[in-house]
Amino acid sequence: MNFFSEPLITGATVLLTDSRFVSQPQQSIFFAIKGERHDGHNFIEELYEKGVREFVVEKKAAKPDLNERFPEAKFWLVENGIRALQNLAANHRKKFNIPVIGITGSNGKTIVKEWLSALLAKDYTIIKSPRSYNSQIGVGLSVWQMNDSHTLGIFEAGISKSGEMENLEPIISPTIGIFTNIGSAHDEGFRSRKQKVTEKLRLFRRTKTLIYCKDYEEIDEEIKLLLKAVNPEIELIGWSKSQESPINVTFTKAATYTTLAINWNAEEYEFRIPFTDDASIENATHCVFAKLLLTPKGQDLSITEEALMALKPIAMRLELKQGINDCYLIDDTYNNDYAGLNMALNFMSQHHTKNNKVLIISDLLQSGLKEVDLYRSIAELIKGKQIDQMVGIGEDISRNSRFFDVEAVFFKSTEDFLEAYPINQLHDSLILVKGARKFAFEKIVDKLIQKVHGTVFEINLDALTHNLNFYRGKVGSDTKIMVMVKAYAYGSGSAEVASLLEYHRVNYLGVAYPDEGVTLRQNGIKLPIMVLNSQPETFSKLVEYDLEPEIYSFQIFRRFLDFIRSFPDSTFKIHIKLDTGMHRLGFEEQDIDKLIEQLAQNPAIKVASIFSHLVGADESEHNDFSKSQIERFKRMSDKIIQALPKGQAPLRHICNSAGIIRFPEAKFDMVRLGIGLYGVEATGIEQKSLQTVGTLKTIISQIKHLKKGETIGYSRKGVLEKDSRIATIAIGYADGFDRGFSKGVGEVLVNGVRCPVIGNVCMDMTMVDVTEARCEEGDEVIIFGKDLPIHELAASIGTIPYEILTGVSERVKRVFYKE
Repeated sequence: MNFFSEPLITGATVLLTDSRFVSQPQQSIFFAIKGERHDGHNFIEELYEKGVREFVVEKKAAKPDLNERFPEAKFWLVENGIRALQNLAANHRKKFNIPVIGITGSNGKTIVKEWLSALLAKDYTIIKSPRSYNSQIGVGLSVWQMNDSHTLGIFEAGISKSGEMENLEPIISPTIGIFTNIGSAHDEGFRSRKQKVTEKLRLFRRTKTLIYCKDYEEIDEEIKLLLKAVNPEIELIGWSKSQESPINVTFTKAATYTTLAINWNAEEYEFRIPFTDDASIENATHCVFAKLLLTPKGQDLSITEEALMALKPIAMRLELKQGINDCYLIDDTYNNDYAGLNMALNFMSQHHTKNNKVLIISDLLQSGLKEVDLYRSIAELIKGKQIDQMVGIGEDISRNSRFFDVEAVFFKSTEDFLEAYPINQLHDSLILVKGARKFAFEKIVDKLIQKVHGTVFEINLDALTHNLNFYRGKVGSDTKIMVMVKAYAYGSGSAEVASLLEYHRVNYLGVAYPDEGVTLRQNGIKLPIMVLNSQPETFSKLVEYDLEPEIYSFQIFRRFLDFIRSFPDSTFKIHIKLDTGMHRLGFEEQDIDKLIEQLAQNPAIKVASIFSHLVGADESEHNDFSKSQIERFKRMSDKIIQALPKGQAPLRHICNSAGIIRFPEAKFDMVRLGIGLYGVEATGIEQKSLQTVGTLKTIISQIKHLKKGETIGYSRKGVLEKDSRIATIAIGYADGFDRGFSKGVGEVLVNGVRCPVIGNVCMDMTMVDVTEARCEEGDEVIIFGKDLPIHELAASIGTIPYEILTGVSERVKRVFYKE
């Protein structure tokens, strides 16, 4: 019998609610939640096939044949899947006695969370909500990530109707609270604004300290009437712009910054923040009070101001972007309520780069006001913000067009707008796009945003994380991971990738040369770093930057020993390379006795690891040889370890990315993850399990209509066999687009159509035949990515994906992003 009832007790480390994101099936428990759009119970079979063996199912939706269909699975029968997840997360939270900041309010939750994390990062190891995980499911998933290494938690809580905060409070259980503000968002889910404030305050019923702005009278009144009655011991930090308030803040705006003068607890503080809009000032003020509350006594507060001045806008909210026709765009398509509109317009007013101000706005949903009153208020607000042109989208705003005393046009839907409005006639304007999510204003933003010019290499950090977790799932939690970030992290950008890997707590990094390790250290990377190729002239860098050399020969070992004699009181970690069949670098089996003798004579040397390299793990035809390498490595390393002094327990590793897949029995203490991290599975066995990390893209610079018989490019190597459209794209062999792709060997992707290279690849440009593609000058061209896999490019010129990736020139701009 494999059915169990609550309380839910699981050894799983991963809580799954979305079947698309499974990466560690053996360590996962899936919560099958029956929602409005999807029923998680429909994905049990798919997840079972992927290796998931623990499921939470709802009694009303569980099918009677689960036992029979999935004999190895364990099922928890619950009344409600979301409640079960929340209860599990709440019990997990009880294990930790650390300060936790809980944030709620109508706007600014994510910004405050992210800014606080930046301000407190030097003093605490922080666990925080990812992005805007503040929902009934997201809060539980966020808190579940808390572990013993964390010394501070920062979590958001968002609610849309009465009763929801009751479920979130025990999960977050905040010791410090921040109530950012109150506005009209989700008013429809409550009887009144007062009730919404009351519901949000339930998050703080056991909180020790609450930070809020007293100038929101609805918040201040409910705190005094209700929260103090429930939580009489709570310390209230209610700041105000009023000089009569016990805790008052004065804001003095300059051109590019604002000075905050704070009077609190008979102390006066003054800080500068790099913002002048009201929304950012309010959010930053909340952060300043939290920072002061949590700053260790005696710490120099100038550090706080430095951190404050380093704060940046959060892109998911208000962000200024370059648009078409010399326009600038403020993309605020996240939500749309009156207070948010006011703040966005205030933000807009801070940017004087364009004389013509354009507002594109949707219906305001769930405002709680009568329609006539709402749009009359909006019209008055807009009139006071000197908007020159307005576009209203939605049936409600169109119905109330009479209130808007500004040059305006109205459309019933986003589709109507896109079809009829002359977007390309917008020139030299500052455009605010403000819409509720249901209106899909991202379609408008896509038309207004300036297309990328030039060649860029985009790195999807979410995909990279997915791939890391996939390999972690393969080797298990007891096996350490070294990630190779040599060759500019396979072309992806070493410091940026290394920073992400450090955040995800890999155990080691590997580089080819000391200079690569130095760059990582200079960028703040603290992980242990193994250097594959060190020469005597670089030994000083190894010591200065705490880098650990590979020792592969007696000569290099002797030279290193000579060097470290200048440091008689220090010990030095090394990594011993064994040659088990590669015959490139490393000690051979007949060298082991002599190596053991030299190690014994030099107690300053500590063997951090012993490793070797599989020659042909990516190809099954070499399986027997690979197995012989593994056996030889075990034999040689066993002999060394047995001879080492007690207390030395070097890590052993031989598996590369391909070896992890083909020879899981040889994972030893650690594996070396290389190209697999970047989405290339060399064996081909698990390629579908990985996600594409890098996309190399460029643009069409010019299109020519040429006749049959004309020639293209240097040496006239491209001869047209028919009338054709030929596009010149902004990439050449100096950027990493190999000359081997010339004369039809290579293809690029233009608006979904594969287009062949015509003639020879030039240094900075390439010509391609776009006769079959619908395109125009300025359009995007994919060189490789998800829909044009890098392994196909490599195969077409008889090379390997490693060479394509590492060949992307450093002059090509890298863009790192998260979905």
